[in-house]
Amino acid sequence: MARLDPLRGFRFLVEIEGIASAAFSRVKGLSREIKHEAFREGGVNDYEHKLVSQVSYPSLVLERGLALTNLWQWTQDVANGQVVRRKISIRLLTEGGIPAPGLAWHADSAFPVKWSCTDLDAYSSQVLMESVELAHHGLRRDL
Repeated sequence: MARLDPLRGFRFLVEIEGIASAAFSRVKGLSREIKHEAFREGGVNDYEHKLVSQVSYPSLVLERGLALTNLWQWTQDVANGQVVRRKISIRLLTEGGIPAPGLAWHADSAFPVKWSCTDLDAYSSQVLMESVELAHHGLRRDL
């Protein structure tokens, strides 16, 4: 009998420290902004210098998904004041549910800052979906 994998129906696999922990249909916040400052040099009127000042990363928002027990426990631990930062990997899955080679993003020193779930309504045919928001220190991509 084939094993039923609840994470297979989603497009993005989330691993915490290399362990499959969730899968989501939407990932937002895969971006980086390099802040810069303009500096005008006296006597130079045809351009201004652009100096790099800081790199910032927005929180990752994982939506319309299913989280396994270890992700839920991690969010519970952080809510209780036990903040443990972990490496998160988000892998794009192929149609067959296999991680696509070279299409993965890694967030360093991440921790959950928000967890939410769709409304529980017995009169609705809506599927239960979870959403998790993660703060982190940096973003890398497999090449």
